[in-house]
Amino acid sequence: MTKAIHIIGGGMAGSEAAWQATQMGVPVVLHEMRPKVETFAHRTGNLAEMVCSNSFRSDDDENNAVGLLHWEMRVADGLIMTTADAYSIPAGGALAVDRDPFSEAVTRKLRSHPLVTVVEQEITALPGPEDGPVIIATGPLTGGALADAIAAEAGQDSLAFFDAIAPIVYADSVDMDVAWMQSRYDKGETEEERTAYLNCPMNKAQYEAFIDALLAAEKREFKDGETAKYFDGCLPIEVMAERGRETLRHGPMKPVGLTNRHKPEEKAYAVVQLRRDNALGTLFNIVGFQTKMKYGAQTEVFRMIPALENARFARLGGIHRNTFINSPTLLDGQMRLKSKPHIRFAGQITGVEGYVESAAMGLLAGRMAAAEMLGRELPPVPQDTAMGALLTHITGGAEAKTFQPMNVNFGLFRPVDAKGGRKGRKIRYKLYTDRAKAAWAEWLGIPAPAPAAPQE
Repeated sequence: MTKAIHIIGGGMAGSEAAWQATQMGVPVVLHEMRPKVETFAHRTGNLAEMVCSNSFRSDDDENNAVGLLHWEMRVADGLIMTTADAYSIPAGGALAVDRDPFSEAVTRKLRSHPLVTVVEQEITALPGPEDGPVIIATGPLTGGALADAIAAEAGQDSLAFFDAIAPIVYADSVDMDVAWMQSRYDKGETEEERTAYLNCPMNKAQYEAFIDALLAAEKREFKDGETAKYFDGCLPIEVMAERGRETLRHGPMKPVGLTNRHKPEEKAYAVVQLRRDNALGTLFNIVGFQTKMKYGAQTEVFRMIPALENARFARLGGIHRNTFINSPTLLDGQMRLKSKPHIRFAGQITGVEGYVESAAMGLLAGRMAAAEMLGRELPPVPQDTAMGALLTHITGGAEAKTFQPMNVNFGLFRPVDAKGGRKGRKIRYKLYTDRAKAAWAEWLGIPAPAPAAPQE
């Protein structure tokens, strides 16, 4: 191996880590096993491929922890966020992207960078100290041999849960005499944003029949020794249905904030939403419909949804193993493996959940590794930032015995003083984001933004 930072894994975290290191003048070798070694979830050999949703979730940087993380990554010249902005599509207040052009652009930027060498190979063992600094960002689909090597070094079994993928529908196969376009509560600044979602209404009888079919459908069977330990933020739809017949009506199929354009006087009992999946608007993914149903069962059950009776699927849903380490036990505050400090971990394998969170940990790991190579010492990441809150959680803030994957949320932040009630909650969120922005700007050495007046 050459005198460079070696990054294993070219997903969100690995791509962001590579970019951040090169912006500090440090060369990187990015090892990506695809397309030579395929996975269940990936379709291409591109870097930063989005395998599940095409959404980076809320883009509200004043009242939402995910939106705040977007802001922190943008002002840090984050590759993932700037590329997402360039290929964004309407999503009613969320940041969603045209997934293929997005990953193609990330791939193009990194492959053309003079300090980046992309090597298409599978790494099957932990590199030694003689190989120099290493960042492992292999994500939830870490190859078997490398996963075994990590588990052996950790002295414990890898933790794991199962992650599910939602199906994608061709837009021209949706019956628009039944469905209509509207974002929940008409959210969005433009008409395109306010009509970013495709809505399919159900009456009570249709909903009950759908639940019956969902519960009775054939499911993917787990292999010997596998246990179904799901992440609550990405539950298969049938697992949600098993928790109670009304669960979906209060989750991804809730009918609130929507008015049927065809029958405004009728209140839907449940609504299935589809979100645009590409810029052309030819593909839509079914929001919240991750599934472990077998393919044949999926087409039968999902075509029971009004407006999808003749749906054609560009991709059916699926389920895959998602591996992560017990970071609070294994990593130090610099994201280094305590037993082998030349190795850092980044991304979902550290126990953060979501595209944005994964990329954010890649951003920090890339900067930390580059600073170490340059003989510099970065100040501690401020705990009051979204980056710092996540970092603190995975490197000691979480209880190791019950450690589970976590999205960024204000519950990870040090408390702020604010009055109770709904208005008090908005004030509290604004206090969190104002404090975080000032601390992050100071850490980056850039001017702090002027706090915006809270919205009524």
